[in-house]
Amino acid sequence: MADTVEQVADGVHLVSAHHVNCYLLGNAQTGFTLVDTGLPASWDLLGRALTGLGRSMADLRAVVLTHAHFDHIGTAARIRRELDVPVYLHPDDHWLAAHPYRYRHERARPRYLLRYPKALPGLLSMVRAGALRVPPVTGVEPMSDGQQLPVPGEPLVVHTPGHTDGHCALHVAEADALLVGDALVTDDPYTSRTGPTLVAGAATASAEQARASLERLRFYPDAVLLPGHGRPWTEGVEQAVQIALARPML
Repeated sequence: MADTVEQVADGVHLVSAHHVNCYLLGNAQTGFTLVDTGLPASWDLLGRALTGLGRSMADLRAVVLTHAHFDHIGTAARIRRELDVPVYLHPDDHWLAAHPYRYRHERARPRYLLRYPKALPGLLSMVRAGALRVPPVTGVEPMSDGQQLPVPGEPLVVHTPGHTDGHCALHVAEADALLVGDALVTDDPYTSRTGPTLVAGAATASAEQARASLERLRFYPDAVLLPGHGRPWTEGVEQAVQIALARPML
């Protein structure tokens, strides 16, 4: 996927680089919340995205992380250090944020390079973007299930463990947008499987728990579904959940 900046819902902009999605919530008046931060090389694109919206990195008011995998926290430490904004993350992922390469997964990773060679260009792009040199993130702010965060966009936290223990989706009521992180993606970076799916076992802590967590997304049936990898899904959350549940974990 080429670098992308586009509005995907009212007050929600997708910023996609190196097969990883981030989202900006808010506007020029309220300032912006960055949901997930991509890889280290995403920094320049984030700056250009805010410039295109008539603002700059100085207008970021907060960062919210759906989870603490290295490809979602890549610029978080730099943003916290240089811009002094709060970084919100569920407590069950705080340890992972400080040790981003020590995540649990159900299946060995090397096998995927042999079984799914179509995924290799995307994975190499992630490596070139700094996937192997993501700094730890500490001093983060806790967020909890059911909390409406006091940040631009006012997202509601929906705890969806499985991909990681502290994984959360975020619902932006004003836009009826559901930012699902890696609870469900439309392009799995480990296999190149497209369409609604769980991320491969190479990066999922518990497939059973991840499947159970998809039920929580059904409470937002009409929302535009915005994943951490792949294109937005506009055919209804119910359909996305049904498709993902019907597919085996790879």
